[in-house]
Amino acid sequence: MMGGMTLLFYSTVDSAARWRAQLHRLSLELDVRVCPEIGNPAEIDYALVWRPAPGLLAALPNLKLILSLGTGVDHLLGDPLLPRHLPIARLVDPHMTAAMSEYVVLQVLRLHRRDLDYRAQQERKEWRELDQKNAADRRVGILGFGELGQDAARKLRALGFDVAGWSRSAKTAAGIQTYAGGAGLPLILGRSEILVCLLPLTAETDRILNARTLGLLPRGAALVNAARGAHLVEEDLLAALASGQLSGAVLDVFGEEPLPADHPFWHHPSIIVTPHVAAFTNPETAAPIILDNIRRFEAGQPLLNRVDLARGY
Repeated sequence: MMGGMTLLFYSTVDSAARWRAQLHRLSLELDVRVCPEIGNPAEIDYALVWRPAPGLLAALPNLKLILSLGTGVDHLLGDPLLPRHLPIARLVDPHMTAAMSEYVVLQVLRLHRRDLDYRAQQERKEWRELDQKNAADRRVGILGFGELGQDAARKLRALGFDVAGWSRSAKTAAGIQTYAGGAGLPLILGRSEILVCLLPLTAETDRILNARTLGLLPRGAALVNAARGAHLVEEDLLAALASGQLSGAVLDVFGEEPLPADHPFWHHPSIIVTPHVAAFTNPETAAPIILDNIRRFEAGQPLLNRVDLARGY
């Protein structure tokens, strides 16, 4: 049972009003304060945050637990003043996982069924049937084979695609080929006609989608990036599309967000742009998970989805 606990909410993209309402609905004992109305910083026990201003968390002297508003924690680890001695928990919501899989399935199907080509034909008023592979003959590779990647892989597999996954350490999944580590990366790239990036952003995965790795894909392959913009070297993608090494790309995340109005991605005929909407945090389903972790912490029980700072996720 919680009593006298104070939580600080900080996000420039999530609705503080919705979060406060849901947290209060589930727990009257929790005092929710929304930045910048912190009150006495020494009273803050918990911080529920997304991209907090550098130094904000370090200025809370009695902070006990940091809770991320998303599955990724790179937005926290980039703070040089982050109190790294404190436990950090990621938010893993089954509804967010399902939403990400919806996005991945949608975009893989668009690329598989040659939606970009048919859109171009529509603009030219051209009525022409294009060659179409069967799903069983289309190899899809997923970089990042945690909860998000495995759920997307299962749903793509159910549609008949030949799916493989790659992760930092070895994992297994029924009916899905898996690869791991540095030795496995070129192997999955070499077989992936559609490559999906769902990786956490770490020092090892930063700029992992570059000229070398994109060059290892089969010629004419396509890319879906729904992870982080920093995974992709944008100039290398444009070069790969210009050379025909890649035939298309679907991008939900970018190095600068919102994407600048003069960015070449907006008008590129082989790129689909979506505004970081693949999987969103829903307070109605996520608030109970946040409160469960607070209760676990108060009871001295293991946290759900605790971050390993050495691994970066």
